[in-house]
Amino acid sequence: MSTPDPNIAEMTDPLAETLHMLRLTGALYCRGELTAPWAVAIPKLDGVMTFMVVTSGACWLELEGHEPRFLRQGSLALIPHSTPHVLSSAKGLAGAPLFDLPVEKVSERYEVLRHGGGGELTRSMYGVVRFDDVAAEHLLKLLPEIIMIDSWDDQTGGWLQSTLRFIANEAITLKPGGETVITRLSDVVVIQAIRSWLETSPSADTGWLKALRDPQVGKTLALMHREPGHDWSVETLASRAGMSRSAFAARFSELVGETPLKYLTKWRMRVARNRLIDTSDALAVISNDLGYQSEASFCRAFKRVFGQPPGSIRRAEASRSGSILPASPAANAA
Repeated sequence: MSTPDPNIAEMTDPLAETLHMLRLTGALYCRGELTAPWAVAIPKLDGVMTFMVVTSGACWLELEGHEPRFLRQGSLALIPHSTPHVLSSAKGLAGAPLFDLPVEKVSERYEVLRHGGGGELTRSMYGVVRFDDVAAEHLLKLLPEIIMIDSWDDQTGGWLQSTLRFIANEAITLKPGGETVITRLSDVVVIQAIRSWLETSPSADTGWLKALRDPQVGKTLALMHREPGHDWSVETLASRAGMSRSAFAARFSELVGETPLKYLTKWRMRVARNRLIDTSDALAVISNDLGYQSEASFCRAFKRVFGQPPGSIRRAEASRSGSILPASPAANAA
C-alpha cells in the first residue's frame, strides 16, 4: 500500500494534472491524396476517436445527425466517439467504404490512400487513435460528437496553423523519419484540440470536469488519481480538502455524481483493468498495489464493477489479434 505524497494537496490545477495523465495510442495514420470527385465513408470503430486534418485543398464532412461541414485547408475535425461519417469533394456523394479501398502500406501505423476521379486535389491526414488510461474514460464521455478547429482562427494562438503546416510538409515529402514526425505531431494536435474545447465550451464546466476545477473537491480527485492504492477514507479526504466530513461528502457527491469511496473503487478497478491488459503483473501484485488486503476481495470488487472476474478480462484481451481495424485490401495490394 502506498504512502501519500504530502505535497499533492498543494497542486493548484487538478484538471491540468489529469490531462497530463492522458496517454494517446495511435492505431493508424493515413495520408490521403484525393482527386475530385471522391467520397469515403468511415464506419463506427469501437473504442477509438478519429480525426481529419486538411493539409491542402478542401472537402466536406457529413456526420450522422449533423449538418454538413466544410473543411478548408488548415481545418481540423476531431470525432471523439467515432460517429460514422462521410468525407467528400462535394455534398451528397455516396461514400466508398473506407476498408474496401486499396492503400499503400508504409508501415504498421502509416499508410497512403489515393482515390478519386482525377480532378482537383485534396490532401489530408486521417488518424484513428485512442487513449489507454483511466482519466480518458471519464473525459471522452463528456466530449461532444465533433470538435471543429480552423487553424486560421486567431483563438488558436497560431499553434494549429504552424503545426499543420509542418505536418503538410512532412506528408508531401515523407523524408526519412517523416512517419514518426507526422504521428507525433498528430498526437499533439488531438491533445490541443481537446484542450481548446475545455477552454472555450460552456459544457466543459459541468460534472466531473467542474469537480476537477473545484478548489476543494479537485484536490481530492487528484489525490485519488495519483495514489489509488492509499487507504483513503472520507475523513482523510475531507481533511485534505479543508472541509468537514459531511460537507465534503455532500459536495463531492453533488459535483461528481457518486460518493467518494464509490468513485475511488471504480477508479481503482479501471487502473487494474489497464494493468491486466497492458502488463503481465500477477493479480496479487495488482491487488496489493491498489490497496486490497487479499486477492479475493480485489476480485470481488473487480467483478462488481465489470461484471466478470479479472482473469476473464486478461484472457479475452490476450486472444484478440491486437488490431482494432478490419483487414483492408490496403495490405494485400501493397
